[in-house]
This record gives sequence, C-alpha cells and structure tokens, in this order.
Amino acid sequence: MPNDIFPIILYILASILLIVLIILTIKVMKTLTKVDAAIDDYNEKSRKLNGIFDLIDGATDTISTLSDRFIGVIINGITRLFKKKGKEEKTDE
Repeated sequence: MPNDIFPIILYILASILLIVLIILTIKVMKTLTKVDAAIDDYNEKSRKLNGIFDLIDGATDTISTLSDRFIGVIINGITRLFKKKGKEEKTDE
C-alpha cells in the first residue's frame, strides 16, 4: 500500500511544479515584453536628444574658439605694450 501512494504523491508534486513553472514562465515573458518596450522608448528618446546635444556641443566649440581668439588678441596686445615700454626704457638710458 505505501508503495502505491508514493508514486502518486510524486506525480502530484511534479504536476504542481510543472504548473508553477509554466505560470512563472508566462509572467517572465510579460515582464520581458514590458522591459523591451521601455528600452525601445528610451532609445527613441535618446536619439531625439542626440540632436540637441550635438547642437550644444557645436555651440560650445564655437564659443570656445571665439574666446580663445579673443584672449589671444588681448594677450598679444598686452605683450606688445610691454615690449614697447621695454624698448622706450632702454632708449632713455
């Protein structure tokens, strides 16, 4: 009698385990579908923002170039001013 009940209990537990695994698999598939949709949305939004970031990067490069030129002009002017003062002091002596 106990030998007859043991396989029945194992079959019942195996059936329950199989049902639980099927349910978990279905839930995981639904979750992965939601994650995939979220990632697609993120990629679409990041592509839209790439244009804005490229525009900001270009503007920053332009401003940096202009400021470098402006500072270069100022430094050259100050350098020339000091060179002229140095020459004037040498000629006075």
